[in-house]
Amino acid sequence: MLPFAPEGYPFVLIPALAGIAAWVFGAPALAAVCWLAMLGCVAFFRDPARHSTAPPEVVLAPADGKVLSVGNAPKAMAERGLPQQVSIFMSPANVHVNRAPISGTVREARQTPGAKLPAFRDKASELNEHSFVLLEGALGAVAYKQIAGSLARRVVCDLTPGQIVSRGDRVGLIKFGSRVDLFLPAAAAVEVQPGQRTKAGLTAVARFAPVGSS
Repeated sequence: MLPFAPEGYPFVLIPALAGIAAWVFGAPALAAVCWLAMLGCVAFFRDPARHSTAPPEVVLAPADGKVLSVGNAPKAMAERGLPQQVSIFMSPANVHVNRAPISGTVREARQTPGAKLPAFRDKASELNEHSFVLLEGALGAVAYKQIAGSLARRVVCDLTPGQIVSRGDRVGLIKFGSRVDLFLPAAAAVEVQPGQRTKAGLTAVARFAPVGSS
């Protein structure tokens, strides 16, 4: 059975039941449309198992998708010691379950309502609905934002302050197209480039200096 994110059950059950009703009342074409929509939602909310054997200094991608940009973080993030930003754009075809980029303690977790600008626009990071999570790990801190797009209508963040997570743990999702911004300290060496494809919990995005290195 295809691993499935529980947040998707309403989106699957509603068209499934609507299709059954349409079939019963003699509208097979409408039933077929409903069931196709159901299958599309099943595909969208798929939640494949992920496991990485990368060394602990590696920061893993928090999202499936394409690297939109690599560069300087906004001033507010730089002032917090996280001057580097990697933005990952998630199309509706990507797996939308997000995963913890490092192991550590959740120091901040908050959600902010906002606009529905296209997720690839620079201003979307600040103006769109988004969640913000700051993780403090053994080798340093990282932060990320889950950002809703013009199609996405809901950001789901499963974390609370004080919670301990392991790298690659499921931490939430964004429904129907979106973007994740990852913020890194200056000491982290970024290992991805714009246009590169990533898989949450598998792709090495950056690397801290390993424990014991000079």
